[in-house]
Amino acid sequence: MPLPSLLRLLLLSALWGASFLFMRIATPALGALPTAFFRVMFGALGLVAILAVLGVRWQFDGKFKTSLAIGMVNSGIPFAMFCIAAQYLPAGYSAMLNASTPLMGVVIGATFFQERLTRDRLIGVALGVLGVSVLVGTGPVALSRGLLIGAGACLIAAGCYGLSGFAVRRWIAESGGLDSRLIAMGSQVGATLLLAPFMLGQVALAPNALVWNDLGVWWAMLALGLACTSVAYLFYFRLVEDLGPIKPLTVTMLVPLFGVLWGALFLGERVTWAHAVGGLLIAGALWLILFRRQR
Repeated sequence: MPLPSLLRLLLLSALWGASFLFMRIATPALGALPTAFFRVMFGALGLVAILAVLGVRWQFDGKFKTSLAIGMVNSGIPFAMFCIAAQYLPAGYSAMLNASTPLMGVVIGATFFQERLTRDRLIGVALGVLGVSVLVGTGPVALSRGLLIGAGACLIAAGCYGLSGFAVRRWIAESGGLDSRLIAMGSQVGATLLLAPFMLGQVALAPNALVWNDLGVWWAMLALGLACTSVAYLFYFRLVEDLGPIKPLTVTMLVPLFGVLWGALFLGERVTWAHAVGGLLIAGALWLILFRRQR
């Protein structure tokens, strides 16, 4: 991998790992759905500004509504689920459960899109399920209803990510393609439209539940929306452009490392052997699914 691409990959991993830290900071003050809404809104505004500076023309070739729909699946629902999880789980937990995205992609592809379920991929799915079980069952957070809700929300988000890849292939790639930067921007607009009614409903029902005057929370929200969403998407799609669609998926192995690191450094979250064992099992699963020659 060329050095510039390697640096982009590390920066992307650090940014997406930090997103779980910022959600953990903002969600208690704003609530799950408002945090998700402000993330995609700031992300959309940031991408609009960046595309304007880059001089990218808004030529969606009839795929604007499609990009909106993809954004609801790829960003709106997953971000809401991760914010729900942030009410119950440490940032490192959510980051490691996010690594199950390729596992979900394999299961969804084999079930609904006629993708071949090879022996190595099947072993990878089994390893990934075992890794998630170790993390949830033996980690530093006691087994409880809240832990199960948070873990379930993370797995729903991972399932949405797995589904969105097939949606992009079927609705965009197989229909003539579209500038990836426009897909990124359109997807954030779609996610904003999806989450706006929930945000407005919470403000109407409980206007005093949101903390508006905590500057630290809003700095976290700006970082979450602009750095971890707008800039991160540009890094990701540049990697896809330079390296193709497979190698950038190594980010799913690195995000948990940064998620656990940031949570330990800035929130004092405990790191135990369950993180190591569960992480190694999930990493082995990703290697079998993404990189091993399939048999």
